[in-house]
Amino acid sequence: MDESTTFVYDAKDKVLGRLASKVAKQLLSARKSGAPNKVIIVNAEEAIVSGPRRAILADYDFKYKLNHPRKGPFFPRMPDQILKRTVRGMLPYQKNSSGRNALRDLRVMIGFPANLSGDKLPEGHEWGDTTQLDRPLPLKYIRLGEISSSLGVDASRWNRGDN
Repeated sequence: MDESTTFVYDAKDKVLGRLASKVAKQLLSARKSGAPNKVIIVNAEEAIVSGPRRAILADYDFKYKLNHPRKGPFFPRMPDQILKRTVRGMLPYQKNSSGRNALRDLRVMIGFPANLSGDKLPEGHEWGDTTQLDRPLPLKYIRLGEISSSLGVDASRWNRGDN
């Protein structure tokens, strides 16, 4: 096997679905080709969901309250877990092990970790191609951090000051 590469994506001002589909496709193709590539998404709380604010908040609130609070299945409230769950929905997670194994190669982080900040990335890391994802902000949108706050997550849990 050749050298593993870790692709780093910054989710700031990226549309959630577009970013998730790009990452899911990259993870699956790496698994099928046998390359040990991994993906890290940083600034998960800065990703955006396009659409009317009230409708999005109502949709996520419905998903969160859909099932039994103690028995599950559970819907995540933290922004990094919401993004990871979105990518999982675009992988064949239930059908075969390739989707499940591909999800293991994904790390989603809140904020910018110290080892990835700076001018250049560590050895074996490179920035993911976001040319297809870079678009102007839509007229109506909401950030994942705001969705998490509306679901009851205390924003101080992810604002620890390590940025």
